[in-house]
Amino acid sequence: MVAQAGKDLLLKVDNGGSWLTVAGLRSKRLAFNAETVDVTDSESAGRWRELLGGAGIQRASLTGAGLFKDQASDALVRSAFFAGAILTWQLVIPAFGTVSGGFQITALEYAGDHNGEVRFELALESAGNLTFGAV
Repeated sequence: MVAQAGKDLLLKVDNGGSWLTVAGLRSKRLAFNAETVDVTDSESAGRWRELLGGAGIQRASLTGAGLFKDQASDALVRSAFFAGAILTWQLVIPAFGTVSGGFQITALEYAGDHNGEVRFELALESAGNLTFGAV
């Protein structure tokens, strides 16, 4: 992947059939993880660990921080958090593709300084199969 502007990494949420960009995100991060299943036993060659391929649980975590610049994205995110809803989200990665699927908001934080703007941070965890669409 060639160098890209961070502002072009977009987090969107399905808002009744159309994608709503979660406004004002200044930082975003996507992490993929896979658990391993250890099948090492007393007969493993040289006592080296052996793993069972394709058996672990895969998951993705999304985090973002920034400003809500419109009421629509603020209301949608806040209501989804308090309802514990699993919404369809999409992360657009420039010159790479899109990752889409169900995520649940696991953290929603608000902060602000006396002489500054109100900021928020959110964390999402995958809640099902994710799809990848290449550019």
